[in-house]
Amino acid sequence: MRLWAIGTLLAGAGALAGCSEMSNEQQAALVENAVANAQAIAENVAAEAEKAEKAAAAPNRDAWIGKWVGVEGLVLTIEKDPSGPGRYRLTNTYSLDEGATGSFAGSATEEGIAFTRPDGAKVLRATDGAATGLKYLDGKKDCLTVTTGEGYCRD
Repeated sequence: MRLWAIGTLLAGAGALAGCSEMSNEQQAALVENAVANAQAIAENVAAEAEKAEKAAAAPNRDAWIGKWVGVEGLVLTIEKDPSGPGRYRLTNTYSLDEGATGSFAGSATEEGIAFTRPDGAKVLRATDGAATGLKYLDGKKDCLTVTTGEGYCRD
């Protein structure tokens, strides 16, 4: 369909350029504009194809979907985001401080799930309880760590 649009733009410019009431400069400007529009459409199509290719190649973190429990009432819930493969929605209470809760968009990466909270950019990584740096989670096997001192486990 996009190729049809490019062809239509060029054909329309060609037809208008043939009008005898237009100067050569006006006709040339119409053709230039049509070519520029066709190039922009082609660039957009290429960019969308590249975006879809990257999303399809994103690591799958679907095994992490569900509820993860931290210490002192901290919790992390991961859901699939319908916007595409490798996209997740993280609902997180990450501190006992007031307002340290929210929902954040996440993207699968080679390291884990990257997301940004008000306290900065973070990456959620698969670890065990010892790697969280939290004594209460030590000995647990199925955990996710944001930073040392902030982790969530399922078992």
